[in-house]
Amino acid sequence: MTVEQVIQKAIDALEYSYVPYSKFHVAAALVAKNGDIYTGVNVENAAYPATNCAERTAFFKAVSEGVKEFEYIVIVGGMNGKVSSYCSPCGICRQVMREFCDKETFRVIIAKSPSDYKEFTLEELLPLSFGPEDLV
Repeated sequence: MTVEQVIQKAIDALEYSYVPYSKFHVAAALVAKNGDIYTGVNVENAAYPATNCAERTAFFKAVSEGVKEFEYIVIVGGMNGKVSSYCSPCGICRQVMREFCDKETFRVIIAKSPSDYKEFTLEELLPLSFGPEDLV
């Protein structure tokens, strides 16, 4: 699947966001090294700390199915489910990515459309990070 097709898959998942409070829909499509794609959406809760981001939803779905090696993630988002700007991952999501991904090769793609996107390495988004190797 091309990056553009994965972006479209993320855009298509926006409708499944559960965002009754913020109305800000976010969806992610996580591509595993085995080629499988895991989508995730943000899920809000009246007790805000219980909310879960789209990126973490995708990672947790993959990990819960035994997959722990990833190539890249696509992230899209916007008010009322309309993508109008780039949607960057929050710090907690960046740290979850760091747990499972190589900081120099894992790519984070933020997109407005299948033809309008920006790509970063995890190292660019989370410099001087703390990871599993720091606990050895």
